[in-house]
Amino acid sequence: MGLDLTVLGCATPYPSTDNPCSGYLVSHGDTRLWMDAGTGTLGPLQRHTRLEDLDAIWISHLHADHSADLLTTYYALLFADVERDRIPLYGPPGIADRLATFLTNGPQRSPVEDAFEITELHHGHKTAVGSLRLTTAAVEHGIPAFGVRIEAAGASLTYSGDTAPCRNLTELASGTDVLLCESESAVKTSDMAHHTPEDAGETATAAGARRLVITHVGRFLTPQEAVTRASARYSGPIDHAAPGVTFSVG
Repeated sequence: MGLDLTVLGCATPYPSTDNPCSGYLVSHGDTRLWMDAGTGTLGPLQRHTRLEDLDAIWISHLHADHSADLLTTYYALLFADVERDRIPLYGPPGIADRLATFLTNGPQRSPVEDAFEITELHHGHKTAVGSLRLTTAAVEHGIPAFGVRIEAAGASLTYSGDTAPCRNLTELASGTDVLLCESESAVKTSDMAHHTPEDAGETATAAGARRLVITHVGRFLTPQEAVTRASARYSGPIDHAAPGVTFSVG
């Protein structure tokens, strides 16, 4: 019984015909965690688990390519054929009102709390979801944004979310078995809010990560280009988070 990471999608900033935006399923035994709910990820999620069996949702930040499918999930939970209690939802401060604003076009606030049991994240937040232990750290993306380390049965997975290289992420990923790190920027700029592939390699090296999985590659790079560039700064094994692939962690 291992810790598994299934890629639902990793496109940015909009889905392609065969790749939804950011979304991942983390599973261990009977525990199922949906990590980021980017545009189009609710569909492939259901290839692997029913919403009735989902233990929680964790959202790194509120850009649409990481959170938009929360809106359709709300309708599924309240107005369709899904029968279950509220899904625990972990996300940045203000997530409830942001969802309600999108779902409301009238004087009454949408009752998002009827669908989700909402917990706002903060730096250092710790919780357990089934057999998974989650530790959250604030990262640098220009808006409230978080990375997460997930541990189970002696294995560890660290997810960067969207962020520029930062100490909090490196410390969060220290000694991790797998670092799932975004690589959206093709080149460094003065207003960087993302990793370049080289940055991803440097973060993995600094953290002592045992394996690097490149994800959220910008549209001006191919996945292979991103992997090749990251390998110049990291000597361990590197993969690309291709949609539909499942990685065994640890």
